[in-house]
Amino acid sequence: MTIPVELILICLSPIFFIFIGWEWLHSVRQNQPRYQWQDSLANLCLAAMHQAGDAVSLLLLLPVFYWVSQHALWQIEFSWTALAALFLLQDFLYYWFHRASHRIRWLWASHVVHHSSRLMNFSTAFRQSLTYPISGMWLFWLPLVWVGFDVRLVLAVVAINLAFQFFVHTQHGRYWGWFGFVFNTPAVHRVHHACNAEYIDRNFAGVLVIWDRLFGTYQAEQAPCRFGITDDFSSNNPLTITFYEWRKMVWLWPRLPSAGQRLKLLFGAPECFAEQSAQFIAHLHAKQHPSTSSPSNQSFGDGQVPDKMSSSTLQQPLTEQSTESVAKNPTWLK
Repeated sequence: MTIPVELILICLSPIFFIFIGWEWLHSVRQNQPRYQWQDSLANLCLAAMHQAGDAVSLLLLLPVFYWVSQHALWQIEFSWTALAALFLLQDFLYYWFHRASHRIRWLWASHVVHHSSRLMNFSTAFRQSLTYPISGMWLFWLPLVWVGFDVRLVLAVVAINLAFQFFVHTQHGRYWGWFGFVFNTPAVHRVHHACNAEYIDRNFAGVLVIWDRLFGTYQAEQAPCRFGITDDFSSNNPLTITFYEWRKMVWLWPRLPSAGQRLKLLFGAPECFAEQSAQFIAHLHAKQHPSTSSPSNQSFGDGQVPDKMSSSTLQQPLTEQSTESVAKNPTWLK
């Protein structure tokens, strides 16, 4: 019996839950707070939303894939050699999708969901975005179909690649020897999820870490990792998590004076328009907490906080220092 490609990850979910249960039990016994039930529940809800969104988008996008298949350069018959070539090419394209998702805001708006947790455990792998089809993740797999690989086989390899990545979302395992030189490991991927300055935009590997080594984005784990995004975003609401960056883009759009700047907002780096982004964060704080003068009374974790920031300060033009402080520290976003 063959498993429909859209159900591969769902069929593997019992294995995923076994690993989550083991890791949770181990963390409890070791008195290590690796899990918070609110965070894990949000991850589970986001996974369900992601799977539902993928199911709908697959119905809409399969005709596109099959149309490209009809105009393929070759018709590649199944063989183990062809399967190995497909695996290698898909993982190569995944590397570039992943790297682009950190450097192009339109893609980051979806991918930021996966990075938004302050925790790192197996359930973090479930923290996926409903909006990946809108961002265009599927576009990166079309070249595989155009070359001549079977549509269903391409989608199956994509699912298997993502399934492998579940197992690198853990704080267990430090040293991996030769395996870690070739393959993605928890030690490699922890660096990718960290918001330490030296770890930003590193280790984009899906299955094979050789791409990071080849293209200069590899970083070994050295300093302890601080997980999350540089915005210090904190929320357990699946909808807030899903649309956080999209809301920021919508708010910034009419406030940018030129078409060129608006294009840069969509397709430039996520850190573009930092000052305006800080104003968006201040706007949200003022809207959600009108009785408090600023986010400065909150806990900001590792970020630096101005000693004083009155409500009048929020109405004045933001300096470079205050912009950086506010942009990196909106822990009040719940």
